Formats: sequence, C-alpha cells, structure tokens
Amino acid sequence: MSTATIRIFLVHGDPKRLRTAELSNWTGKAVAGPRSEFEGVIGREESGSSGVYFLTGNDPESGKPALYVGEAENIKDRVKAHLEKDFWNQIVYFISKDENLTKAHIRYLEGNLIEQARRANRSLVMNGQSSGAKLPESDREDMKVFLEKINQLLPVLGIEMLVPTAGKAATDAEKEMLFCEIKNLKARGHLTPNGFLILKGSQAVLYERKSSQKYPWPLNMRQRLKDEGTLSVHEDHIVFTRDEEFSSPSAAAAVVHGGHANGLIAWKNKDGITLKEIEST
Repeated sequence: MSTATIRIFLVHGDPKRLRTAELSNWTGKAVAGPRSEFEGVIGREESGSSGVYFLTGNDPESGKPALYVGEAENIKDRVKAHLEKDFWNQIVYFISKDENLTKAHIRYLEGNLIEQARRANRSLVMNGQSSGAKLPESDREDMKVFLEKINQLLPVLGIEMLVPTAGKAATDAEKEMLFCEIKNLKARGHLTPNGFLILKGSQAVLYERKSSQKYPWPLNMRQRLKDEGTLSVHEDHIVFTRDEEFSSPSAAAAVVHGGHANGLIAWKNKDGITLKEIEST
C-alpha cells in the first residue's frame, strides 16, 4: 500500500463514538460508530449517498467475530433493515464525496470485500452469496484504488477482519523463521504486526499439561482450534492444518506446549537463539 495521511474527526470527542475518517488526496470518506448511536450515524448527510458498509460484532451462537458487508444506493434506507439482526454492534460505511459511485461500482466493491473477508478467515462472514459486478477496465482500476483506501482505513477504525492472517511482516526481525520444539515435535512460525503466526504443518503435543486445568486458556484455545479443523489429532501428536495467528508468541507457544509457556524463550531461530535474545540485540 502507498503511504497516507489520515484525518479522523471525533464528533463527540470520544474515539469509541461517532467519528469520520478521510485520507489525503482521496475522494472517499468513512463514517463509523456504535449501534447504540445508530440514529446519529445514519442521521449524517453522508448516509444518503451510495456506498458500501460493514456491520461487525459477534455471532450469538458460536461467539466468533462476525461481519456483514453490504452495498446500497442509499445507505440510510438500506441499513435500517439490519436492525432486526442482533449480532452487530458497530457500523462503518464508505461513500465518495464527489458522488461518482454507481450501482455497478458498489456491487463490485461489495463482491471484492466479501471475498477478501472470507480469505482472511478472521470472522464469520454473515453474507450468503457474493454479488459483484463487471466493470470496464478503467472503472476496475479506479475501484482497485478505492478498495486499497478502504483497507487502509478499516483497521484504523477498529475493523481488522479483512486483514490477511499472514500479514506482511513490518521489519526484518519479524520475517525471521522461528521454531518451537518439545518432545521431538516442531512448530515453526514468525512474528507478524498482529502477534505471531504458526504455519501449516507445525506440530503440537497431544495432551495438555495438568496446569491447564488451573489456567485453562491453552486447553480452551486448543479445543476451539480442533473444533474449527485448524488442529488435526494424529496418533501421538497434533498438526496444524492451516496457518493460525495468535495475539503473542507466548499464546502461540502455549498451544504447542499444551500449557503456559514463555514465548520469548520457547521460540528460537535456526541457530538456537531465543526470541528474547533476538529482540535484545
């Protein structure tokens, strides 16, 4: 992505309440806010424009993060129909200040954003079929720029559900492959801007430590990953069937070890140097 200057306006001075966001040299604009201030969010002039919108929250049945992506020629009129859905608690919508987004444009944006959310696999995407639309080549290029700007602003507004799990490492240190070994089993991964990524094919112990009964987070996380199919149980160990990102190196190591672990010591590079030593140099 290109560099950018972001201008965020806190309407009530509170970063959790109604806010708008713009990028320098871009005709788009974002409006965001909590469901508790729905009337204020859609009461703005921007909501009468065409654009795309995001509803985020948690699925009441599974407890997983949930996301709905929509498009509308009049955002205010369309999003009111979503009040019957109880999963969402935040709304963000994007419009063009020069009002040049046609129905085909917003359908194209919606289709791409839905597919991106599904590929990222960070949330339960509540949409059914993807829509999408065919555009002339010149329009597609314009909408690619619009998509890039949306992706720059979404994380700033608190929505990271479209960010790929294997996000690009920010520094050379984050790109370095690290290994976690226990009982002749090996997991491999690397730091990411959001935490730590364990790569597909990595191994973990079959059974949890007794201490996990007292501190059950690793046990609960391992069970969730098994239920989702991320962890596959073999005869004497567990294997990661796909890449999985964790909030920290210690959280990642705890799943590999089956109990609490200090990720700064558990993860080492190919020369046996711990992550703690790497970060201190």
